[in-house]
Amino acid sequence: MSGHSKWATIKHKKGAIDAKRGKLFTKVIKELTVAARMGGGDPSGNPRLRKAIDLAKGAAMPNDTISRAVKRGTGEIEGAAYEEVLYEGTGPMGTLFLVEGMTDNRNRTVAEIRKIFEKNNGVLGGASTAGWAFDRKGVVLLLKESATEDQLMEIAIGAGAEDYSLEGDEWSIVTTVDSLQSVLDALEKAKLAVKSSGIQFLPKNKKPVSGREAEVALNLAEALDDHDDVQNVYSDFDISDEEMQRIAGV
Repeated sequence: MSGHSKWATIKHKKGAIDAKRGKLFTKVIKELTVAARMGGGDPSGNPRLRKAIDLAKGAAMPNDTISRAVKRGTGEIEGAAYEEVLYEGTGPMGTLFLVEGMTDNRNRTVAEIRKIFEKNNGVLGGASTAGWAFDRKGVVLLLKESATEDQLMEIAIGAGAEDYSLEGDEWSIVTTVDSLQSVLDALEKAKLAVKSSGIQFLPKNKKPVSGREAEVALNLAEALDDHDDVQNVYSDFDISDEEMQRIAGV
């Protein structure tokens, strides 16, 4: 989401992030299962599964839990059959939202997502409601101290990255979907520690929001993110650092 780092910071300050460890585990388990179903259970030949396993280990998920999720995906053991879904909607001040999810019951999930939008001054729309306003990109995050700007210019851009920027205490590198892995390989070869990476929807243009609209947009994003079937939430709203501090009460 636009301003994702700021959003993550606000969640930390409000104490809302990973007191929800169980919810995080649920989301990672679904990603492990779907990644294994789509690309097989061998992480060496399945980049999506390899990334999901790294995410699971980063969340301190037990190895047997990881193994069971992968085996459910490959069909070695029985389990829920998850499918990927994408919802599009609008929020306050015409802000646009994309919601990636995984569910074993489409009808239940879409009804619950619609209710979340309605409770937070939003509307769940149909296909092409919001997707036109986003680009699908690779995103790599590094801690500020992990690399210099000269290193990013030489290594990341040299490997095919489109751009990089400093967001708070993190470097954010943007790539095409196809060049993400080559950029990650170049960073690894240069021994530059990557905090996280993945494919995301990035807004083509950002909508500044403030005051009550900013609070409502954040509440909608958080309510969607809290749903067990939601994997990622993206939006085009942008909130200034000053507004974030006001909302956080700091």
